[in-house]
Amino acid sequence: MTPTLVFDIETIPDAQGLRTLLDLPTDASDEDVVNLALHQRRQEKGTEFLPLHLHKICAISCALRQGDQFRIWTLGEEESSEAEVIQRFFDGIEKYTPQIISWNGSGFDLPVLHYRGLMHGVNASRYWDLGQDDKEFKWNNYISRYHMRHLDLMDVMAMYSPRANAPLDDLAKLCGFPGKLGMDGSKVWDAFKDGKLKDIRDYCETDVANTHLVYLRFQLMRGYLTQAAYEKEVALVKETIESYSGVHWDAYLKAWA
Repeated sequence: MTPTLVFDIETIPDAQGLRTLLDLPTDASDEDVVNLALHQRRQEKGTEFLPLHLHKICAISCALRQGDQFRIWTLGEEESSEAEVIQRFFDGIEKYTPQIISWNGSGFDLPVLHYRGLMHGVNASRYWDLGQDDKEFKWNNYISRYHMRHLDLMDVMAMYSPRANAPLDDLAKLCGFPGKLGMDGSKVWDAFKDGKLKDIRDYCETDVANTHLVYLRFQLMRGYLTQAAYEKEVALVKETIESYSGVHWDAYLKAWA
């Protein structure tokens, strides 16, 4: 069975990049730089959502299903650099060649990883193989929108139509899973400023749990899992989370009850 790797990233504004592009003084605080950039963005575009290359990754969480094992974790430590966690992500693809699964990964997570990886000079040769090294990748690679080596669940379920996109939180809850707990992407920058990086990492882990569970329901719907196999996979997720310590997992299990 091909390993599956569900992934999700959390980001904050790239204060140093904004300082460079806006030609701001080096002694300007990160918060002042970001506030100015967000104000300009709001004036120009009517939204504070920054271009993807100006999103700095502060967490990457993964859910890996391989063999008879399943685990959820966040790459690196709280003090790890952005470059280190991005390299670890692509090292995992190099090691396992998994099917990678996301919710809106094509529209957000992967482009951000591309830009930030480019800036940091990371190596992602397996990920970028389009058949030059492995002929199988010519017909099924991570880059093509319509290949399944990367499955963007949101994109597929919406028939590749942005107007039909649905939020992960809604779908998870409607399928009977916990959904988001206490945080969403819009709150990450404020949490980061308050020194709550652990809370961000914990939130990212629950997001990959939700995505993996929705993916299992998708596999049931498309006939890749029988009802019995689906229930076994869901039970494995629950048992794994029950073995973890952490306030976020306690809250997740309580919401799942």
